[in-house]
Amino acid sequence: MTESSPLIYLLPFIAALIGWATNYLAIKMLFHPHEPKKIIGLTFHGVFPKRQAQIAEKLGELVANELFSIKDVAKKIEDLSTQPEALEEVGKRIEKTIRGKLMAAFPMLSMFLSDEMIEKVTSLFKGELEDFLRVSAEGLSSKLEESVDVQALVREKVQAFSSNKVEELLLGFMEQEFRFIEKIGAVLGFIIGCIQLVLVTGL
Repeated sequence: MTESSPLIYLLPFIAALIGWATNYLAIKMLFHPHEPKKIIGLTFHGVFPKRQAQIAEKLGELVANELFSIKDVAKKIEDLSTQPEALEEVGKRIEKTIRGKLMAAFPMLSMFLSDEMIEKVTSLFKGELEDFLRVSAEGLSSKLEESVDVQALVREKVQAFSSNKVEELLLGFMEQEFRFIEKIGAVLGFIIGCIQLVLVTGL
């Protein structure tokens, strides 16, 4: 075994620093520079700023096709408006209106509207109202599909984001993952440095 300089034992730590710095720089280059910059003939541009238009397009497709459907929204509105609990409340309101305001306005009706008759009239109104709400929801669905382009809306919003906003959003929910990548770089660098130290010194 040959005599080695004590400095060689710093090799694992230097390699760890290089591994960390490399991954740190790679993460930074995802977002920076925001605008293309030429350095010694090479053009540098952050990955996300450079591909923001393509990302916006793909995100728009994903949201429109997989996450957000106008038909689903209209169906939810229809379900909420025609659910039994809602119609039951509507029925109570109709019956209260007939017994209170209608009979107060036309006292003679009390001679013809028995409790059974009021229940039938209330049931009739509830049925008609349920059909009306269902048809209205279907019409709303058609109008929304014609007037709202979810894909274009998402695309325009994402394209309008500044590079700083994109960086802020991504770092907001991926900061821990990026830090983990940096640490992994340091760990791998340290391991490689240890292997190199063994090979050099013959330990």
